Amino acid sequence: MTSTESPAQPTGTGRVRARIGPLLVVGGVLAVVVAAGLFGLLSDRYIEGIPNPGAFTAYGMITLRVLAEVSSVLVIGSLLFAAFMTPPQKSGVLAADGYAAVRTAGWAAIVWCVCALLSIPFTTADTFGRPVGQLFDIQTLVDLAPNSEPTNTWLLTATIAFLVAVGTRLVLTWGWTTALFFLAVGGLLPLGVSGHSSSGGQHDLATNSLLLHLIAAALWVGGLVALLAHGRRKGAHLGLAASRFSKVALACWIVMAASGVINALVRLPVADLFSTNYGLLALAKVVALLTLGVFGYFQRERGVKTVVATGSGRALVKLAGLEVLIMMITIGIAAALARTPPPQQSVTEPDNVEVRIGYALDGAPTFLKMLVDWRFDLIYGTLAIALAVLYLLGVRRLRARGDAWPVGRTIAWLSGCAVILLATSSGIGRYSPAMFSIHMISHMMLNMLAPILLVLGGAVTLALRALPAASKDNPPGPREWLVAFVHSPVARVLTHPVVALLLFVGSYYVLYFSGLFDNALDLHWAHLAMNAHFLLAGYVFYWPVIGIDPAPRRLPPVGKLAMVFASMPFHAFFGVVLMGMQQIIGDRFYRSLSLPWVSDALYDQRLGGGIAWAAGEVPLLVVVVALLVQWARQDEKEARRRDRRADSDGEAELAAYNAMLGQMNGKTNAGPESTRKPD
Repeated sequence: MTSTESPAQPTGTGRVRARIGPLLVVGGVLAVVVAAGLFGLLSDRYIEGIPNPGAFTAYGMITLRVLAEVSSVLVIGSLLFAAFMTPPQKSGVLAADGYAAVRTAGWAAIVWCVCALLSIPFTTADTFGRPVGQLFDIQTLVDLAPNSEPTNTWLLTATIAFLVAVGTRLVLTWGWTTALFFLAVGGLLPLGVSGHSSSGGQHDLATNSLLLHLIAAALWVGGLVALLAHGRRKGAHLGLAASRFSKVALACWIVMAASGVINALVRLPVADLFSTNYGLLALAKVVALLTLGVFGYFQRERGVKTVVATGSGRALVKLAGLEVLIMMITIGIAAALARTPPPQQSVTEPDNVEVRIGYALDGAPTFLKMLVDWRFDLIYGTLAIALAVLYLLGVRRLRARGDAWPVGRTIAWLSGCAVILLATSSGIGRYSPAMFSIHMISHMMLNMLAPILLVLGGAVTLALRALPAASKDNPPGPREWLVAFVHSPVARVLTHPVVALLLFVGSYYVLYFSGLFDNALDLHWAHLAMNAHFLLAGYVFYWPVIGIDPAPRRLPPVGKLAMVFASMPFHAFFGVVLMGMQQIIGDRFYRSLSLPWVSDALYDQRLGGGIAWAAGEVPLLVVVVALLVQWARQDEKEARRRDRRADSDGEAELAAYNAMLGQMNGKTNAGPESTRKPD
């Protein structure tokens, strides 16, 4: 980008607020009216003997939820636009358009934080069936709020929104804007793992699908509003932003449609679709989503193509304004749906195991069940398949232009993806939450085996070769973003040998011996977080050791071997400690399951310790073998390089080396003669 304009442009941000402000106000009011109206007409929330806190509390709560959701998607969409839709200056400092989007995100984050804070007394009043006026007493609120899970959820959301609001006032660079974007996306997670989807049977599928649904909706709705604001102020690179957002919007619509169907089917039998209030709201949301899909199609076919071809954003802005209003209506329907309980399942009540982990277990685990008794994990199963498909698309692109890519790397990457899929979606993943020994198998696969195979696949190197590089005067794209991440301070810190070793090995002791694992067993989101930590910690450790990709820190061969051997005794000692413990980790949770085939939880824990001790040695042996192979190949390459140089210069280097040896030998022989006195 050639612009050298200062990012601090109050006039630009003022134009954004003035031009899209009326649309956002109308859309927000429309969303609140739809949510409150549907809630009043269809919801039977307080009919079944649940204490009624009063109309003011009920409608105030749903109004605050709608405003919080609208402001959160504005935050996420604005930061998405600033980080990935509009290019920064060459120095990495945000350009005027990016800075305007960050400022918009800052104001929206303040609204998000305030709505989340105000939701605390309303949610507490709703939980305990009291009018919200009784909770204006601080002492009463302090006494009741900690006992309400939804209240704690809003408190965490408010904290994240506050950090984002502060961050938008401090950041000026692309890197920190990207970090703020991911932090804002994390602000959606507390609400996603609470509510109807987080309890009862099938809550694993319900929670996973809701998380995907919320993130996709925020990216789509917020991104469209940010694009509309950019088009209204006639910002630079509008065609680029529209083209990039079009791809994001299509992917988000597909994710929203699939996840929404799965979430509805988990909570709602097909027979109740037209006969219950929850079913009618679900149908209304489906209709709104289909309508948005039609608008998105015309947006891509008319608005985006016109912008890219002519640079005029009139068609895009015209369609986007109406699409934003429909999106606000959809948010209102979703808020009413969240406040309406699903119909009671009258066929069979879920047993204790299903309530605890989300599904029933059919007998003791066997080797055959580990292979065939699958339950697809929507988060990590989808991630494994997506990583495999993207990798194969990159390989195909290389081969289409005549470039070679080693088959061994492809096999390693696909094997790593298969390990993730097996560890989370096969019988191993199914029994993992209920048995410590099976959990340890999944832990070892995700932390020790899958990362080794993934780093040997060299996905970053493949991406750098497959993705097109931006020319000198063009805005940076995915390839440049990837290079920036590899060389970022975050990557350098994480791949520091001490930090990587502490994350890889030290987290074992912190997780299992500090009580964290005991508290995490009853929380589905904690299982998702644990799996993410296992994968990332393993990848960060093995990346600089045996990775094919360029690492932020280049370790000498001795340093790589030292890291490997330094981790081995800690792994072994961890397994030995587990095998010798007399206290059962997670005893309360495992006893509550009352699995008939786990009569001795201490024995199962010791079995898990043996698995950790034995399985931890095999991947490390693979690492040592991989290091030796890499060093041997490096020596071969160096030998071939020297041979080519010798052929090109007539072995001048060897002749010079021999001459130097001869000269040194001559001096050595002449030494005594030169010091002898003449006769």
